Amino acid sequence: MKENAKVFVAYASRDEDNAAIVFDGVRRANARPLPIKFEPWPYNDVAGRTLISPIVENIEQSPFVVADITYFNLNVVYEIGYAIGRQRRVILLRNSKIEGDKALAQKIGIFDTLGYIEFSDAESVRDILSAHYDDAPLTAAARLDKKAPIYIVEPGTSRHADVMIASRIKKAGFKYRSFNASEHMRMSAVETLRQVASSSGIVARLQESSIRGSDIHNVRACFAIGLADGMGKPTLILHPSEVTVPLDIRDSAKPYRDPNDIVSVISDFCPYVVSYLTEQEPPLFENLSPLSSLSIGDPMAENEITTLGSYYLPTDQFHRVINGNANMVVGRKGSGKTALFLRVRDKIRSDKRNVVVDLKPEGYQLVKFKESILKLLSAGARQHLVMAFWEYIILIEVAYKLLEKDKYTYKQDHNIYREYLELKELHGRTSEASEGDFSERLYAFSSSVADRFDDKFRDKNDVNLSSADVGQLLHSGDIPALRGCISRYLDRKTSVWVLFDNLDKGWSIGGVDETDALITRALIDANRKVEREMERDGHKFTNVVFVRNDVYDTVMRNSADFGKEMRAVLDWTDEDLLREMLRLRLAKGLGIETNAPGFFDIWQRLVVSHFKGEETSSALIKRTLMRPRNLLKIFNHCRGFATNLNKGKIEEGDIEKGLKAYSEDLFTEIGRELEDVAPYASDILYELMDTKSKLTSSEIETRIMRPTAEQAQIDAIMKFLIFYGVFGLVTNEKTYYIYDVNYDLKRIEVRTRELGERATFEISPALWPALNTTEADSAGAAMMDIETYIDRGRTL
Repeated sequence: MKENAKVFVAYASRDEDNAAIVFDGVRRANARPLPIKFEPWPYNDVAGRTLISPIVENIEQSPFVVADITYFNLNVVYEIGYAIGRQRRVILLRNSKIEGDKALAQKIGIFDTLGYIEFSDAESVRDILSAHYDDAPLTAAARLDKKAPIYIVEPGTSRHADVMIASRIKKAGFKYRSFNASEHMRMSAVETLRQVASSSGIVARLQESSIRGSDIHNVRACFAIGLADGMGKPTLILHPSEVTVPLDIRDSAKPYRDPNDIVSVISDFCPYVVSYLTEQEPPLFENLSPLSSLSIGDPMAENEITTLGSYYLPTDQFHRVINGNANMVVGRKGSGKTALFLRVRDKIRSDKRNVVVDLKPEGYQLVKFKESILKLLSAGARQHLVMAFWEYIILIEVAYKLLEKDKYTYKQDHNIYREYLELKELHGRTSEASEGDFSERLYAFSSSVADRFDDKFRDKNDVNLSSADVGQLLHSGDIPALRGCISRYLDRKTSVWVLFDNLDKGWSIGGVDETDALITRALIDANRKVEREMERDGHKFTNVVFVRNDVYDTVMRNSADFGKEMRAVLDWTDEDLLREMLRLRLAKGLGIETNAPGFFDIWQRLVVSHFKGEETSSALIKRTLMRPRNLLKIFNHCRGFATNLNKGKIEEGDIEKGLKAYSEDLFTEIGRELEDVAPYASDILYELMDTKSKLTSSEIETRIMRPTAEQAQIDAIMKFLIFYGVFGLVTNEKTYYIYDVNYDLKRIEVRTRELGERATFEISPALWPALNTTEADSAGAAMMDIETYIDRGRTL
């Protein structure tokens, strides 16, 4: 460390008393005979201050950087990211006597994965600053991802602007990876560093303060942009014109008044990405251990589009779909539906004679359609309109894909030349939106239908629609002609596959409403209709819809033809299958032949054999709720804590920290879902803190009871907690969680009723660190012998 070096100390000045403590601590540290001097840098966002130049200079000169995160200031967050990007060690401080933004930090997730030191007064600040620190920076050895070069920080609550950003990036010919807050409840600093390091462009949009979760998202966005700026990456920060932008990035941020303004901004940004991608390659740090340079893919399948094929585990469900034996894929969140979607898509379209229409709508793109139309229609009219809506979408998108597929070859192929021109003319006459990707087209079309409905039926309720009304709303007069033209065109193709994923994205788990169920049911019926018509004409036409199992159950519960759908259910109940999924990724990341070594041969190179007396892979899998995504999250957390300290192997302490970080992720995820399903149960998980691991039904009810809550509400909360895997029913043989009974909640409910007050539940070990749970049995808890239930035919 250079003698007399200045160390940059950043802190927010929102709380004058806390700022004074930090400043006084700095002053006291500087009074000591240290080889370095600390330079305080308070923030109060005073207009007119030019900050970025002295900040960059201070960070460049600092051997390490200190930042107080008792309160979050977006400038300080940006500088933390910038310092890490410049390969500077960052020491984070937090006042233990002040609540500050502690709850916000827990939701954000960045800073507990980095680690922080607590102080209580100026003397403890002095002692922290005076201590010796290893100034080795946090590093990420990552080659540029040339197949998906852009990284987007996506908010949890999407708006049309976010659709436009993704659509325009894809239209520019780029694939992208993203942090999606609806999929990842908290952001990992180490994983974000890796993602940014492998990117040639980083995009983030600041959100208005009126949007739920904007404070969380904006901190994440500033951290990622700081990392990127520190690494010298091209960055694009967009914001609505009314949003106040942090001073550090104010000069570089791009405002917009209308989402359409984003088109020109993205257009200007893309050449910088190309330039960086072709001219730059980040240095690979020397002497890194295999653990430090290891990448096992991303828990979010959308970020693995270019790599998934090299380590995907083809399960029985995959083969059933490929062979046409399933038209629905059903699984819980995180079970691998999107990964299966991507592999099926890529496998089918590897044969150029096949046509694959891969559609990934999201629930929020239909918000205006739902709110402006469906709530005003009679039940029969709703079903009629929504099914016609989906039939229109399917045919338009099949035509769009056919035109796109043969765009450059039809002129040389006399077999399709006339049909192509006819299809192009009909599609242009029928389709309202041809710009952008499917998400943008769907949003535009559903909004225009809503506007037409509003013009015609404004201020009317319980509206009945005739076939003519539906045709006028959808502008579908030429649909029969389009259908016939598509059928004739398909004489030159082998098969058509229409794949739907993501429709239930953003819908609350266990909280699917009647309209959501109607939309899904109508999509299935429209798929069936189009499929029957095309097969009647001699074409192989296959459709597959990917949905969560709770959505499927809600849709089918009131359907007369329940059970007729050919389902492929993604259930992970075998620990060895999860190990094989991870083995393939570890082997690929280490550059080992994927068909050679066994799991434990690889595992023992990277991870200690036991954690608190339990084999480590079993200990981790036990806490995944049997979801592949969660296993990847846990491993990445543990690896992150090990590589933070430049270790070559994950040790027990790293596993403990990793499980704690993952537990906080899960706590936040469940809390958000519960709040959506039952607002009256907001923060109910906090009532389970500091308790024993096993509780009787009455003990649980006492804890979660609210003064204004009715018994029906308490029962609903309990069902949710069991369905999500928070609680498992204890028996003599084992504890049965929802994934042990094929997500059939009734099996647990029946046994619970039989046991009555003796029924005992165990909190999932995955949540123990976040809830500070003690592993102790409930006093007097009675178990019923499982053989009793086998005799009664009520086996689990």
